[in-house]
Amino acid sequence: MSQKASQEPRTAVEQEPRGKAKVGEGAKKKPKSAAVKAKPGVTPRPSTVATTYLTQVLEKGKFQKVGNTLSVSAGDTLQLRCKGNPVEWGVPTYLQEDNEGRLRMVQHKQYGMLILANSTGADTGEYTCYPMHCEDTDCRKEYEKAVKVFIFFPDPQELFVPSSNYYEVIQLRTNHPAVLPCQVTSPSAKVTLHHEYPPAEVKVDGSEISFSVTRGFTIHRPRPHLAGSLYCVASLGGLRQSSTKYMLVYVHYPAAPPSPVIQASSDTVALGQNLQITCMVVGEENVLVDFTWDYPGQKIGRPLYTQDSVETVQVDGQGRQQRSESVLMVEEVREVDQGTYTCTAQNLEGSRSASTTVSIPGGSSTAKLKQPRERGRLRGRLV
Repeated sequence: MSQKASQEPRTAVEQEPRGKAKVGEGAKKKPKSAAVKAKPGVTPRPSTVATTYLTQVLEKGKFQKVGNTLSVSAGDTLQLRCKGNPVEWGVPTYLQEDNEGRLRMVQHKQYGMLILANSTGADTGEYTCYPMHCEDTDCRKEYEKAVKVFIFFPDPQELFVPSSNYYEVIQLRTNHPAVLPCQVTSPSAKVTLHHEYPPAEVKVDGSEISFSVTRGFTIHRPRPHLAGSLYCVASLGGLRQSSTKYMLVYVHYPAAPPSPVIQASSDTVALGQNLQITCMVVGEENVLVDFTWDYPGQKIGRPLYTQDSVETVQVDGQGRQQRSESVLMVEEVREVDQGTYTCTAQNLEGSRSASTTVSIPGGSSTAKLKQPRERGRLRGRLV
């Protein structure tokens, strides 16, 4: 299914006023007596009244406010102005790594300027102006006030933004949208998505898969049948070109981190007896669960002996489930084995832990035994 993006209509050209700058709507002029001069060597604070906005310099003294997108012919010079002092700029990765001296950023008293000379289709991407909040010499970006514009540099010879990679690997995760950039240099290009083997065009219905000229193709609900080699085809006028290839690898991600249940063969064990601690997780099928243990004997280097197993079970009301289990075995219990045993279960979505305590009559009781507890880590956060 072909997708075509329409260009945003250009706004009227504005003539820069001479003399004093205009004051925005709702803004109040400060009396001269209220003006504060910046100290030498100290970065002034930006105005919090005026709204940050971007304008394109068309020619000397003529400007145009930019919207969400902008097109500049490849080879032309791009000049952007951003109101504020100071400001910082964000540019596409390609320009960050190698701009060959074509890119300049200049800070003036009331605005910052970005100048890109000898532009190419590879410069296509998102450009951002960040107002800076400064206190003395310490400045930070005000992300909530940033203004962005996606700029196309149409190139009659290059419909896609060049890539140094022949293949790009993209992971298809269950319930996580995946994006195939397929970035074109012209918003007027028609773009379609294709399977390499077997050769076929992929249906783009706007629901399961959608297209945006600034983002590419988004697979909203990844499925195993979409795995494989895909590529995009762009056409404009009599030119037709293919993009880099995308190798899609499907990975089944669980809906949530595992929830382990821990149980000891006995809460009280006599010296010399054997002890088993079982940690069990019941959850989705075909999900790998890794177990790790923390146990009292670690402090003297007592070896860890475990037995892990996985089996499919039938759970009432939930159908087929996977039971993953790890059993920690402690032979001939000693005093040092008294204390807290913690099992941590982890899958691709995160980890959670469960603990239990074991006492040994006649053993050392210098440390106060802890009650059974649970803790968890979800995507790097304790819960």
